[in-house]
Amino acid sequence: MLITYTAKYTKLENGYMGQLLEWPEVITEGKTLEDCRLMLKDALQEMVTAYEELKMEIPRANCLMEQLPVEVESVSQTA
Repeated sequence: MLITYTAKYTKLENGYMGQLLEWPEVITEGKTLEDCRLMLKDALQEMVTAYEELKMEIPRANCLMEQLPVEVESVSQTA
């Protein structure tokens, strides 16, 4: 069975943090976005394996991501 999860990437001072919205325990960091993606996929596979070995229920994907635009007068960027 194929399950698709929603990944969230946050720019950090020294790279990126990746986390799955439906499974917040699956989290990692990488120096580049691509590195973080690869590490997050690996962390997901390791978590699936651990849950299967422990006979625990794997969280289902059920997130809906949506961008909500808003107009502001001034935006300061920190990242």
